[in-house]
Amino acid sequence: MHDPGFCYILYYMNITSKKRKRYLLALAIILAVIGLYLNRAYAHIYNTIGAANLPPVNRIGDQLVFNNMTATSSLVYLALGDSLMAGAGTSSAQDSLPYLLADRLAGRDKKVILQNYSVPGYKTADLINNLLSPAVQTKPQVITLLIGVNDIHNNVSADVFRHNYGEILERLTKETSAAVYAVNIPFIGADTMMLPPYQVYFDARTREFNAIIKELSVKYHIVYIDLYTPTVALFKQAGAHYSADLFHPSAAGYKIWAGIIYDHFYQ
Repeated sequence: MHDPGFCYILYYMNITSKKRKRYLLALAIILAVIGLYLNRAYAHIYNTIGAANLPPVNRIGDQLVFNNMTATSSLVYLALGDSLMAGAGTSSAQDSLPYLLADRLAGRDKKVILQNYSVPGYKTADLINNLLSPAVQTKPQVITLLIGVNDIHNNVSADVFRHNYGEILERLTKETSAAVYAVNIPFIGADTMMLPPYQVYFDARTREFNAIIKELSVKYHIVYIDLYTPTVALFKQAGAHYSADLFHPSAAGYKIWAGIIYDHFYQ
């Protein structure tokens, strides 16, 4: 005869095993759905940007002269960066960030020669390898540096970013006599194209990289401009401040940035 207690244990174990299999199957389905969502939400960011096919309105090495008729002095202004400095998102160079800044600088009775060394998609390593040497040879008196968005979106580590950004600042401060302005990384990516949880993720990385920029700005005794804090709430939402890709600013967006940056000049 079989022991009733033993039979009960076998029965219970069989039921438990079936439940465990159902739980594991349900968990696997849930994880697969979450994984699929995260993959598609991530792809949606770059599909949206790519579909807009925004051309830069400034080309590397572009030189523009702002010749104020009442100019009593002149300066060379060097813009260094990526697509945000190259004017992606606008239809005219006159609406790009460097142009807006140069125009306002010229308004202070100066002849301004704008040298734009900015390339869409560039990371800090690209700037070091391809732009830095010719850029410093322009002998600038004012430099604005805005780069790092592509480091974030290409999963460059914080340590590598710190090393690269430090190298850029070291060369700019040693090889030029310019007033250097390190513009921190603004948050870009409207909620309609950067679905949860990616706004939170990219916001966290942006704040992490901005802490590095601030730290290095102190080390190299240059002006640190906080573009992130006064614009993050606005740029997390879609609106007229964005171009068609909901990532790069429109002319209105660049105008907002230019006002914030210019307020730090000559302080």
